[in-house]
Formats: sequence, C-alpha cells, structure tokens
Amino acid sequence: MTLLPPIVRGLCDDAAVFPPGNMPLAEAVPAHFRHKSSAHADLVGSFIVAAPALADLGPLLPDGSRLDLVVTVPAGPAHLAGALAEAAALPVRLAGVEVAVPDGMPAAELFAVLGKTETDVPVFVEVPRDERRPGIIAALPGSPYRAKFRTGGVKAHLYPDEAELADAVAAVVAAGVPFKATAGLHHAIRNTDPETGFEQHGFLNLLLAVDAVLGGASPADLAALLARRDGTALAAAVADLDEARAAAVRGRFLSFGTCSVTDPLTDLVNLGLAAKEGDDPT
Repeated sequence: MTLLPPIVRGLCDDAAVFPPGNMPLAEAVPAHFRHKSSAHADLVGSFIVAAPALADLGPLLPDGSRLDLVVTVPAGPAHLAGALAEAAALPVRLAGVEVAVPDGMPAAELFAVLGKTETDVPVFVEVPRDERRPGIIAALPGSPYRAKFRTGGVKAHLYPDEAELADAVAAVVAAGVPFKATAGLHHAIRNTDPETGFEQHGFLNLLLAVDAVLGGASPADLAALLARRDGTALAAAVADLDEARAAAVRGRFLSFGTCSVTDPLTDLVNLGLAAKEGDDPT
C-alpha cells in the first residue's frame, strides 16, 4: 500500500466526470472502485456526481457494492429534496450534497429555501464569488450548513487570486465552519500551468493556510502563504505538523474534488510525503 501522512487521508474526492477530465460515467465508476482497492486507497474520498446523472448511476454500481457518494445540485436549493430522494434509492452512502447558489438569489432566500428540506446528510453551500459572499459566509456559523469554495476551472477568471481565497478561508475557519474546495487544485504546490498559463493554487498551501488561521495569522499572511512555490519547504512544514494540528486542519478543510486522483498522489510521492509499497517510510 501507499503510505500517507494522516493529514492527506481521504483528501481527494473523485471528480473524474467533471471538467477538465470529463470521463464518461460508465468509465469513471469502475475507475473509482479500482482507486478504492488500490495501494493509494487512503488518499481517495467520495465519488462526486451531479444530480442529473443519478438516474444513470444506479445501473453502473456492481452488485453488493456500497459507493461513498457526494451529489452536486447545480440547479440550486429548490432541487435539494429531489436529489436527496433520488440518491436514497441507490446502494450508496451519501456523504454530502453540494448546492449551487443561483445567480441573483440573495442569502436570505437561499437559507429560507434550504431550510425547507430536513436532512442528516452534510449540505455544502457553494459560496458565490460576488457581492453575496460576505452575507452567505456570515450566515453559515450556527447553521447546519458547510461551505464549498471554487478554486479554479477551465478558464483563468475562474481562479480566485490568493487574496480572495485567503479572505474566504480565514472567514470560515475562524468561524468554525468546515469547508470543501473544488476545481483547480491539480497539484500540491502553487504553480503556473505550463499548458494554459493559469495560476493554480496548491492543496498543501491550502492545508497550511488553514493551520495558519487556527494559529491566528492574518489574511495578508495567508495570501503570502497561498502564493508560495517552494515545494520542499512547504512539504517540510506539512510534515512538521503534529497529530493534533493535522487533525484540527482536516476538521476544517475536509476535502477537495479532483478529476485526477493520480496527479496529487504523484506530487506527494515526489515531495517525500508519500512512500509507495517497498519504500522505507523511515
């Protein structure tokens, strides 16, 4: 098996069917089960699918299987109940539901509509990157809802800069609200994608930023940390986190969706944070 530090276990949700991977569902489902039975299984979290694809998912699940599933609801909170009911009919363990906020829907209306559906399943609100963000984030503490942040996409403008991401992370972490990230976290360290030229955030940078918030760092300090590209030093900082600090970080930063589980794994191995079977972990 691949030996992983606890701070990255279950960190990568399998979003293979989403851009830019766009793997067909009929291929992504068996690929996910292979990941979950592989040497790197500990890195892999839930399988992510959009609500409109739930009807096609059931026939693809092997007999006797039990898929850990996260469902995105791109049509917004009015469709939450329907997605929950459809998922409940499948042989899955529903680990979470991620709800998009329709354009123009204010925070008060969002939470009023969400409140019409009672569920024990964790519900993540995909916080929009516009003037509604502060109000939505301010309403999350004390509510049953969690946050989801988009950290990239298939176009450059979909990537928040380090200052924007730092402000968002600082707000939810300081308020005790767990969050997930999605899109753009293809690699462990902040980088410039050689094919697109996009500035991509690193998931190790983000883990360390959460630790910094818990330690009292300012948003400006977080922005500087998110911008760092010295992989060796950042990997060493992650390795130096003791068990309690690592657990506290993962209690806030729960996971991120990635269309390639192997890319994060490769980075962790190259940075010395993961040892493959046959390697000496000491």
